[in-house]
Amino acid sequence: QVQLVESGGGLVQNGGALRLSCAASGRIFSFNTMGWYRQAPGRQRELVATINSGGGTRYADSVKGRFTVSRDNAKNTVYLQMNSLKPEDTAVYYCTYSSGTTGTYWGQGTQVTVSS
Repeated sequence: QVQLVESGGGLVQNGGALRLSCAASGRIFSFNTMGWYRQAPGRQRELVATINSGGGTRYADSVKGRFTVSRDNAKNTVYLQMNSLKPEDTAVYYCTYSSGTTGTYWGQGTQVTVSS
């Protein structure tokens, strides 16, 4: 079992910045991928960014150059630095953890709202 606790969401103005954090606990394996998905009202849930335990990253095209995903392996924590936020970034952001052994776990979600 893996538990994910997210923090850092909130309300910001267009062009602002937020940093999301997600700490994983429980049965953590050394080789894993953590990251972020988001879901806006009426929209499909989409990948935002992921980072594996080796530091390899993936980003949605819509956030490249604005968002940065990072992790602290010692803390089993993943971060998402979101800069130059746009109203279209408004969504519930979900932290994820996955490994070949455990499958995928999801956090409870944290709301990010960007006003125009």
